[in-house]
Amino acid sequence: MDAATVVVIGGGQSGLSAGYHLKRHGFADALDNPSGERTFVVLDAAPAAGGAWRDRWESLRMATVNGIFDLPGFPQPPLDPGEPSRTAVPRYFADFERAAGLPILRPVRVTSVRPGPDRGLIVEADRGRWATRAIVNATGTWTNPALPVYPGQDTFTGPQLHTRDYVSAQRLAGLRVAVVGGGISAVQLLEEISREAVTFWYTRREPVFRDGFDPEVAGREIIAKVTADVAAGRPTGSVVSYTDLIWTPYALAAKRRGALERRPMFTAIEPHGVREADGSFTSVDAIVWATGFKAALAHLEPLGLRNADGGIRMTGTQVAGEPRVHLVGFGPSQSTVGANRAGRDAANAIVRHLDRPTAVPAARG
Repeated sequence: MDAATVVVIGGGQSGLSAGYHLKRHGFADALDNPSGERTFVVLDAAPAAGGAWRDRWESLRMATVNGIFDLPGFPQPPLDPGEPSRTAVPRYFADFERAAGLPILRPVRVTSVRPGPDRGLIVEADRGRWATRAIVNATGTWTNPALPVYPGQDTFTGPQLHTRDYVSAQRLAGLRVAVVGGGISAVQLLEEISREAVTFWYTRREPVFRDGFDPEVAGREIIAKVTADVAAGRPTGSVVSYTDLIWTPYALAAKRRGALERRPMFTAIEPHGVREADGSFTSVDAIVWATGFKAALAHLEPLGLRNADGGIRMTGTQVAGEPRVHLVGFGPSQSTVGANRAGRDAANAIVRHLDRPTAVPAARG
């Protein structure tokens, strides 16, 4: 069994931020295992740098990306707005990893985290086990797509794609496509797919568009709402689910094309289409589920962090009453700027915890 004082699980923006700040606190490379020093390691399931950005759809260009905040101490170079995000962002992340000299092992998929001896934790992975005193979980949401279930879904004869499976509109050219979801990705996909296919837009609630907003003021309000939810242990959605939509250039283009004529959610799926809320039938050839993601935390289930409502109560980045476990890129820190701050805050909190040798995790009822 290998050992590290801290194990960071995930190598996206929040995991890289946590690693950077741990190193600034003097944590050493666990892969070299220097004797007598605090060490850390980053375990990343991806085969190379970039986190979930490696898997974004081909046509998502930097011009339409919803903003990428600089990694700590490493300003972004000038980026070509026409370059696909799936190449530009991973290249930036890889450059950061080299400059920061972080101890990253990949591909390593963590399968479970469980209590270990001496108030420690055991991190089980497909490439071994790690004994540790604390973890920073930065696994994000990309590997855990939210897929609604509707009557007759299994009978549909056409393709059903989630956002994470979508590649390009050309693969849907000439088809009748139902796009489901009320967030930013749904609008981006509607704009793109409607150039090549006939689209029908379905959402549970009437979408609300803003002409614009002060990102500083609105951002603070949104983060405050998400923070209040996680502090109370309430289940949360994505940060985007707390916001309205904005009349971006791509949203205006979709509107001009008639792609933003929203329909209430259908009630059932049939082999060749969907049954509308009013009982009528609409023929569709494909369904695109732009229905978001949930936090990928199945590997933490052995720790029993969730309450009866399915939420996880948090104090900052720390699971309430559990100083060994920090969640970054979760709840209010899902945005790129939030992920940076969360990485720093988790590193600071872990140092405080480790400097209290008698600290014992509080029991949770």
